[in-house]
Amino acid sequence: MSATPCRLRSAKIAPGFRDVPGLISKHFIWSETGYAGGVYQWQSRQAAEAFYSGPWRQGIIERYGVEPQIGYFEVFCIADNAASTVRTFEAA
Repeated sequence: MSATPCRLRSAKIAPGFRDVPGLISKHFIWSETGYAGGVYQWQSRQAAEAFYSGPWRQGIIERYGVEPQIGYFEVFCIADNAASTVRTFEAA
């Protein structure tokens, strides 16, 4: 299976994520197994939960016929080679 349809869809919808409250970044991902999704970084767990419980969730169900699989992880350090920075975060 080709990544092309997923790549095209991602490029089309990515600008809409610039205005999502509390969203720091979203990485659009795809695997050769056919799985696709996103890795989101949020300012807070509350912002993430508000987004995932809104129209986004229903859109996933309507488009793909499945409930989205959502997991939460705490980010405690980011090594950003593009920006030549390392950022660490205090415990919440």
